[in-house]
Amino acid sequence: MGFIIMLIVGGLIGCLAGAILGKDIPGGIIGNIIAGLIGSLIGSKLLGMWGPVLGGVPVIPALIGAIVLILIVSIILKAVRKK
Repeated sequence: MGFIIMLIVGGLIGCLAGAILGKDIPGGIIGNIIAGLIGSLIGSKLLGMWGPVLGGVPVIPALIGAIVLILIVSIILKAVRKK
């Protein structure tokens, strides 16, 4: 059950990060989950495990990490589309 909750929290964090930036994440809900989980990994490596934890995901570092990830992905996709 913990894994399912972690996926839900990851999806919500990815969706929230996309809404904050005003950018769509490629892949829909699967993209949101992946961005939230990878963002959690990036955020916890850079910022540590602080703040509230939901389903094993530290919310604030995960949100910051997901925002960084979405910015990087959007810059790469923008550069690829120009070519």
